Amino acid sequence: MTERIARLAGGDAPPNARYYGGHRSGPAGGSRGVVPPGPVKAARRLTKRAFRQRERAFLAEGPQAVAEAFRYGAHVTDLFVTVPARSRHHDLVAEIAAAGIPVHVVSGEIMDELAQTVTPQGLLAICGFVDVPLAEITKPQLVALLANVRDPGNAGTVLRTADAAGAHAVVFADASVDPYNGKCVRASAGSLFHLPVVAAAGLEEAVDALRQAGLRIVAADGRAGRSLDDPEVQARLAEPTAWMFGNEAWGIPPELVALADEPVAVPIYGRAESLNLAAAAAVCLYASARAQRMRT
Repeated sequence: MTERIARLAGGDAPPNARYYGGHRSGPAGGSRGVVPPGPVKAARRLTKRAFRQRERAFLAEGPQAVAEAFRYGAHVTDLFVTVPARSRHHDLVAEIAAAGIPVHVVSGEIMDELAQTVTPQGLLAICGFVDVPLAEITKPQLVALLANVRDPGNAGTVLRTADAAGAHAVVFADASVDPYNGKCVRASAGSLFHLPVVAAAGLEEAVDALRQAGLRIVAADGRAGRSLDDPEVQARLAEPTAWMFGNEAWGIPPELVALADEPVAVPIYGRAESLNLAAAAAVCLYASARAQRMRT
């Protein structure tokens, strides 16, 4: 059987590798017709949010996400890899196989379907959810609070930026996108596995909990009367802060701004109408990170 796996996969397979060349009942690798076995079916279902929620599992695609998931303690249950990707990332695949995680060598057609990207990188893992309850966010100094952020690419980029700025948590509140959406996971570039993430929190509940933890809630609002340039605002940035970021299209509505301790605008010096969400979040989070580091 091992020899057959290696032959079908196109080389030496990891010790627990399996070859899945089929796509539903169509051709597999030429003349073979194979119905995808259980692991492939399970992975395919995780492209849908309802199944992710039910199984509490999601797909991490690409070598960066897979490596970070594995090395930062996410519960990785299966790895799918194409023959070319197995060659490119031999050490990572071998490390995962040595940990007893099943490695499934799949056709490019199946990888295209599972990865749901234009140019899949040939490596994809099933991971257990990594989010934590809001109550576990204790003694934070800097938090990103997403209020109705719908675009998964923006949300993932904010998560990555928060990680880079040294934030202690990212909270996905109210109708914000699923943090396990494939595009969000990819945009986070592995940061999903680096810092605590709270999913599906109520915004009022999150604000209350963060305030009780000692944070000031600052709403990033382009309509605010004070900007980041204001000396009084800058002086307060050294305090533990939760930055609230709103929807890409309409920002933070007044009733949600009212939940914050203070609204602050990112200054626009040129003729641009505004900054996009990810850029504004980077400016705000780094302003706080710098002020907090200068204080210490």
